[in-house]
Amino acid sequence: MDQQVIRTLADDDMQAVNQLIYQRLQSDVALVNQLAYYIISGGGKRIRPLLAVLSARAVGYEGKAHTHLATIIEFIHTATLLHDDVVDESEMRRGRDTANQLFGNAASVLVGDFLHTRAFQMMVELGNMRVMQLLSDATNLIAEGEVMQLMNCNDPTTTEDNYLQVIYCKTAKLFEAATHCAAVLAGQPVHVEEALRDYGKYLGTAFQLIDDVMDYSSNSETMGKNIGDDLSEGKPTLPLIHAIAKGSAEQKKRIEQAITERNGMEYLNEILDILQQTNALGYTVARAEQEAQKAIDALAVLPESTYKSALKALASLAVHRQA
Repeated sequence: MDQQVIRTLADDDMQAVNQLIYQRLQSDVALVNQLAYYIISGGGKRIRPLLAVLSARAVGYEGKAHTHLATIIEFIHTATLLHDDVVDESEMRRGRDTANQLFGNAASVLVGDFLHTRAFQMMVELGNMRVMQLLSDATNLIAEGEVMQLMNCNDPTTTEDNYLQVIYCKTAKLFEAATHCAAVLAGQPVHVEEALRDYGKYLGTAFQLIDDVMDYSSNSETMGKNIGDDLSEGKPTLPLIHAIAKGSAEQKKRIEQAITERNGMEYLNEILDILQQTNALGYTVARAEQEAQKAIDALAVLPESTYKSALKALASLAVHRQA
């Protein structure tokens, strides 16, 4: 099953989600409307809300609250992007200027706050305390993950285990919340909840690991951001962590310099060579493939359906994407 078939399968639900997104973006404050519309309409893949609606359908949900859930998930994600771009001083996302580049840091932070609080208003409207607990816990953990990542910046001693914990918190947790909450909305038994929770967690981890690879192997037109952005921000992602562990003393020293120094991008070409020589990108892809397979295995308890097949296909596509 390819991506187009998956999108067609979820088309009615995703159209409802998109309509709800734009409806609930509305504010009496003009700048909120302008900036929020800019970031939401930026051509994102909507993978997290897609997972929410597919997961709900895969366990037989026939109501409409799953589109509400999917919208909440997208608002939390978008708020996080707005704040991330300010923290990282990013200039490009999805092939366009970032919101902070166009509107300034203050406006980006405040509209990010608006989207977070709008998401919580919508959680209340769902009237499901369990879903609210899962989503509020996830939102809090994401914030902790971002702080952990900030602490790791310019630190070449970051371990693989520590880094995997960071990406679980800052990325995989929202994937997990999307799929887990779908099972809760559908009133599924605990073992099904756990299966969809694990599916989202493993898929989110695989997704982030491939992002790490693409930062060193793609280009700005494909990725929508500049190659080596992670290096310029001093982020010790898994490719660099592996290269430090497997490289020569000289290679290790160069990577540590690149992570530690503010002008680390001066070493980009050298770092790319070292990543190739230590098979760091291949190693990271292999780790992503392991996580994707764990996601697929977690779905074994679900009944067979086209929606289950779509979830399995998404896990495979996550590690074979170009953007």
